[in-house]
Amino acid sequence: MKFASWRLVEELVNFSDVVLELVDSRDPLNTRSSKLERIVTTYRKSLIIALNKADLVPREICEEWKEYFKNVLGYEAVYISARYRRGTRILRSTIRRVAESSRNRKDRIVVSIFGLPKVGKSTLVNVLKGRHSTTTSPYPGSPGYTVKAKLFNIGGGIYLIDTPGIVPPEGGDIEAVIRSRPIDEIVNPEKVAVDLINKVLKYNDKAFQEAYNISSKNPLEIIAELAKQRGWVRGGEANTYEASKTIIRDYLDGKIVYFYRPGDILR
Repeated sequence: MKFASWRLVEELVNFSDVVLELVDSRDPLNTRSSKLERIVTTYRKSLIIALNKADLVPREICEEWKEYFKNVLGYEAVYISARYRRGTRILRSTIRRVAESSRNRKDRIVVSIFGLPKVGKSTLVNVLKGRHSTTTSPYPGSPGYTVKAKLFNIGGGIYLIDTPGIVPPEGGDIEAVIRSRPIDEIVNPEKVAVDLINKVLKYNDKAFQEAYNISSKNPLEIIAELAKQRGWVRGGEANTYEASKTIIRDYLDGKIVYFYRPGDILR
């Protein structure tokens, strides 16, 4: 897992007209990057929050988050499902609308996309690029990345910077733990899985019934039961190590579902 350096992030933001920040619709607050947002503000660029994986969350909840980001934090927001190509047309129109009021270039709109690991950045980039996008020359004016970064014409006068945009997770939430390194490198995945299960159950007590047909609400029992389901048992002992990694992986892949409302953060 390779994160973009903050120097590169600043460079890309400075060159962009619009910055897209992808977050996970299940937990928009803990999949944000406050440092990225501060950089965007410093360079006086336009930021759009893209709530991805919206297929996992009821539409009215996505609408609440859209209004929260706009009315409380002052950011434009849209909700999309990059995996199912939903909402990308609205995203494009929002990019144009936001850029028109602030961009200096008149011939094109340059967009950069950032997000934490596993929020769906690569999927969205591929969807926006499509099969008919064309490559232009490396973007100019950059001292360090002119060879690596290229612009893709994705239609409608919009150019997408194709370069690493994975930013390091921040904060102490479990999201930062599971997104900061490959799953196989997580220290003590059993403990991490327990913390993740507790978080999910707080908002959806049927999440593991829906994902694995496991009715228990005890994290350790859920892990052990999953290990038994998969046949990960040796000498009568469940392999909770592998089961824990599977739960983390399934969560990141969108197989474990929960959500919360903006109002829940005040409770």
